[in-house]
Amino acid sequence: MLALPAGFRFAGVSCGIKTKKNTKDITLIVSDKPCSGAGVYTTNQVVAAPVVLCRTRTPSSKLRAIVVNSGNANACTGTKGLEDARRMASLTANAIDAESDESVLVMSTGVIGRFLPLEKIESGIRDAAGKLSHSIESFHDAADGICTTDAFRKVTTRTVDLGTHGKFTIAGMAKGAGMIGPKMATMLGIVLTDAPLTSDQARRLLQKSVDRSFNCISVEGHTSTNDTVVLLASGLGLGRSPLDQDGEAAFAEQLENMCIQLAKQIPEDGEGATHLIEIQVEGAQSDADADKIARSVALSNLVKTAITGGDPNWGRIVSAVGYAGVPVETDRLALKLNGFQLFLEGEPIPFVAKEVSDAIKNKKETLIQLKVGLGSGKAAHWTTDLNCEYVRFNSEYTT
Repeated sequence: MLALPAGFRFAGVSCGIKTKKNTKDITLIVSDKPCSGAGVYTTNQVVAAPVVLCRTRTPSSKLRAIVVNSGNANACTGTKGLEDARRMASLTANAIDAESDESVLVMSTGVIGRFLPLEKIESGIRDAAGKLSHSIESFHDAADGICTTDAFRKVTTRTVDLGTHGKFTIAGMAKGAGMIGPKMATMLGIVLTDAPLTSDQARRLLQKSVDRSFNCISVEGHTSTNDTVVLLASGLGLGRSPLDQDGEAAFAEQLENMCIQLAKQIPEDGEGATHLIEIQVEGAQSDADADKIARSVALSNLVKTAITGGDPNWGRIVSAVGYAGVPVETDRLALKLNGFQLFLEGEPIPFVAKEVSDAIKNKKETLIQLKVGLGSGKAAHWTTDLNCEYVRFNSEYTT
């Protein structure tokens, strides 16, 4: 049975933002008391109104709620868009009897350039506030309420036993299937825990976890206007003393692993995708160099289409390594594809093309392993293949 962190209640309802009837489009997550929290946001210069608002409110030790609407991004909506985001926070604060509007964070996702239907949203917030619950069902309702083109809800939870430091729960939900090219930075992520984190700890731990997870996924490399990941910590778990350095390190490892688990579900659900591709790089001069190489391979349309067709065209992968813009020891360059060695120490290795092709076609996940030298740098990225269904879906998205 899934465990949920103490101190949080959830609701997800339909208020009619989306055209499909009875589809959940308002999510409310409420902390029973003021809690610590932090956010990481898109690096796109064109940002949605909720991102502008949340940047001014995090990190904080006085957060009470997150309100999310889906179906409308409230992006590129000018002064009115920012006023509408503030109005969503105010409506939520009133509905849960919060002391301040500034204790409420706002997220929006959906089509860019349209004003919010505030009357529907106001009704949805009131409805959600009346249905708040700590149950798994309400947690799932909330996760459904943040989705747009997602084929499935994206959730994960885990219990973390830190021995003398205490026992805590972490739960997360995310949305995203397209417009995915985060440098955190269209994706949203909400991570909740009952660990006793300060706002500064939340900020540091979230940024590190995002760098290793949500910043390492892509579908088509398009950085959204709305990308947001928020961490809230209620401090109500079993062991309420502030985490010392050792406790923080142990918790950080668990948080990062959970964020990776959650983030991978986004490209797994990539619009039209038939494969989840994992790119592992080692031997770079630094982790940053390895990250650039992994990202270069992940964003190559030629690599992605080869995986779609089950084509072991390894030259596309190797060349994507070469133009990543970082040093590579070409005489030590090696490549494995789903365990098959195709390239070693700068030389091609004979292989049976049909065997490798079948190994790609017959599995949902494709693993690309690269060694680029003798350095200690390593990184991993996750992306999707690219096929005709993705083109069809996104050519018709608003029409």
